[in-house]
Amino acid sequence: MPTHISTKKLFTGTQWMHHCTLVVENERIIAIEPCADEPTHDLLVPAFIDLQVYGAGGRLFSAYPEPESLQVLYDACVANGTHFFLPTVATNSPEIISRCIKAVRAYWNNGGKGCLGLHLEGPWLNRKRKGAHIEEFMYAPSVETVQSLLNEGKEVIKMITLAPECCSDEVIKLLLANNILLSAGHSDATYEQAINGFNQGISLATHLYNAMSPFQHRAPGLAGAILHHPTVMSSIIPDGFHVNWVGVQLAQKLLGDRLFVITDAVTNTTEGPYQHQLATDFYESNGVLSGSALSMLKACNNLIRFAGVEKSTALQLCSYNPARAFNMGDALGKLAPGYISAFVSLKEEKDGFVVATNIGH
Repeated sequence: MPTHISTKKLFTGTQWMHHCTLVVENERIIAIEPCADEPTHDLLVPAFIDLQVYGAGGRLFSAYPEPESLQVLYDACVANGTHFFLPTVATNSPEIISRCIKAVRAYWNNGGKGCLGLHLEGPWLNRKRKGAHIEEFMYAPSVETVQSLLNEGKEVIKMITLAPECCSDEVIKLLLANNILLSAGHSDATYEQAINGFNQGISLATHLYNAMSPFQHRAPGLAGAILHHPTVMSSIIPDGFHVNWVGVQLAQKLLGDRLFVITDAVTNTTEGPYQHQLATDFYESNGVLSGSALSMLKACNNLIRFAGVEKSTALQLCSYNPARAFNMGDALGKLAPGYISAFVSLKEEKDGFVVATNIGH
């Protein structure tokens, strides 16, 4: 039997609708109909999607590579309107990466929700742009090393952030042939090296401006290549610490639908090689900026409050755009017939939103 969920206002992921009813059956939206009676909800929007998050509740995933950590992370995400997440592991040892792969499989086998797979941020990064990543774990991979990782991480590893200049064309081709989403990041690539990587099939870039060769008038670097390329999409961290708000505004104007939000959120931990401590409203590891204290809802509100982004655009940057970046724009990130019924009930404020009720997934 279909379920009918009515709302005064609906954001589909790309446009606003008013006084309508979502008709849901078997976890899919089958129709959107006019609402004749008084609606139950004030505002329904697509659930947020976070493609780079490291942990929550004191359980950094790489420090506690267990299904329980993913459940804690899912619960923290859902509380702030994020129903889908990509747990991320920063540059680490092969042993930790292996344990994280096993933990994702176990989480899925136990019926765990929301986890889209695994995002490896490293270890194939440029030491010059390491940021808070640990240099001793970084290396340029061989085809044999990559194939071994692909065998172990089959169906689990979905995205890898790498430095294009540190990976051979053969490695890039092998990863793409195995349907791994590649994202350029922690890279000192020249503009030409970056464009070559994008033209080979690297479709994403990781946290625009941060840990990458910057735009300069005689050397556009990776940042310039991202801004100039016609199709590559890039994530950004809108917390006011990773990127100045003017930088966020410029990115949104120049990239448009090619921009999407990640939290890059970590959590307090004293275990493992990445020991993060909260410093006001961001995290540090060994005295270096290492992650954010964002939720996707806070990121959305920050875009509205501090970067002057329209509400509809801010919502899209946190839902439909990451779905498109993850090649799931035909199933997630929108409220439309045929899409998975993942949505959040919000209360609208002058300069943002608060979660009213989490429903729909």
